[in-house]
Amino acid sequence: MNPEKIIRYGAPLALIVAFTAVAGSLYYSEIAGFVPCRLCWYQRVLMYPLVIIILIGLIEQDEILPNYVLPFSIIGIGVSSYHYMLQLGIFGNAGACSIGVPCNVRYVNYAGFITIPLMALTAFVLLTGIMLAVKWAYGRKDVMRDA
Repeated sequence: MNPEKIIRYGAPLALIVAFTAVAGSLYYSEIAGFVPCRLCWYQRVLMYPLVIIILIGLIEQDEILPNYVLPFSIIGIGVSSYHYMLQLGIFGNAGACSIGVPCNVRYVNYAGFITIPLMALTAFVLLTGIMLAVKWAYGRKDVMRDA
């Protein structure tokens, strides 16, 4: 892989992923009328700031952008994985979801397995992968520059 290309296209690609996730969540809640459960809100809290963080990192060409994004995306992987497993029935209903909208409700079920938490998990995994690649590329660029 070419580190220069990863550096050049990593942040814009991450911005597209984060923006699409935010737009999708807003569509489902504001247009489709799906009421988010508590775990959905936790995932939103982790995803929404990433659009601004990545945009600023992109504008500033910040080499440590992955250090800002990775904590959000890695925690997001944990929350959305747990949420998806709740929907699959692997875990019983969580205490966090006992009040209000249950977290095991499937508003969306494309192809029999694609639910909103799986979509969030996919976005968080993509963001983590992209940011790890960008972090690697910046480290590789420094090694090449020092040689």
